[in-house]
Amino acid sequence: MAKTKQIKNISPGDDNHRRLIILGSGPAGLSAALYAARAELQPLLLTGMELHGQAGVTNLIENYPGFPEGIGGSQLGELFVKQAEKFGTKILYETAESVDISSRPFKVTTYDKTYTTDSLIITTGAGANRLNVPGERELTGKGVSYCATCDGWFFKDRPVAVIGGGDSALEEALFVTRYASSVTIIHRRDAFRAGTLLQQRVRENPRIKLLMNHIVTAIQGDDAVKSLLVKDVNSGKEKELAVEGVFIFIGHVPNTTLFKGQLSLDEQGYVQINEMMETMIPGVFAAGEVADRHYRQVVTSAGMGAAAAIQATRYLENNRY
Repeated sequence: MAKTKQIKNISPGDDNHRRLIILGSGPAGLSAALYAARAELQPLLLTGMELHGQAGVTNLIENYPGFPEGIGGSQLGELFVKQAEKFGTKILYETAESVDISSRPFKVTTYDKTYTTDSLIITTGAGANRLNVPGERELTGKGVSYCATCDGWFFKDRPVAVIGGGDSALEEALFVTRYASSVTIIHRRDAFRAGTLLQQRVRENPRIKLLMNHIVTAIQGDDAVKSLLVKDVNSGKEKELAVEGVFIFIGHVPNTTLFKGQLSLDEQGYVQINEMMETMIPGVFAAGEVADRHYRQVVTSAGMGAAAAIQATRYLENNRY
């Protein structure tokens, strides 16, 4: 993590001033809101464009504690919202268009208003890269997934495909072999980018097939995935591959555009934090997938959000602006 940055203090502004603002409405943001509200900080949460984060577009979540029968992602998000509001969170269905953390109070500007705040929790998340092929958007949640750890169980004894050639793709392909009857890894190049050990494990797994030098040109099915159209990048020939699930792992992009040049980001654009969810600027915290490049689970994001709110509470108790 980068060295702590000292910034100038200025006087708070008008009625639009808040002790704490939270950016993002996924599990991290809403958990942070719950904890901050219970600490009587009366936080303001701006939802952003993607309500409930990536969890909100997950058809069924079966690995979040307390729901043995599973729960829909949007339904879980609504429960998070209800609980956060119960304790005093103010939720605005707006997007931050700019953020200024170069002086105090920090400034967050939406389409028509500028808010000031003594503390900020960033939970803007990350988005999985898409193939952008026909059928992908329509069949997301109906066989198209970006998380084998979340959805692998649904494909018990069914053939699936994994798209990608990096560590994540191969790790997830190995994971989903616990359930699927077969796993075809499709990669556009003739060699993987993943580590040597991972490649060895993949090649030795009898349930995994490799389809190198191929790309997916379409995902087919009416109400669920039935097959893929794949093209040989060398010959240009297309063929159909019968699968009932497709897991896409071609990278994630953290939503950190607002913070470039203001916060320390790693080489992939994730906000750099310490174990206390603190960024390089005192009073600015980050949690969830905007800072988590490893786990990307609802439960870990929620835990990070809670931790960020606890730290923000302690910070505000020790710093009166």
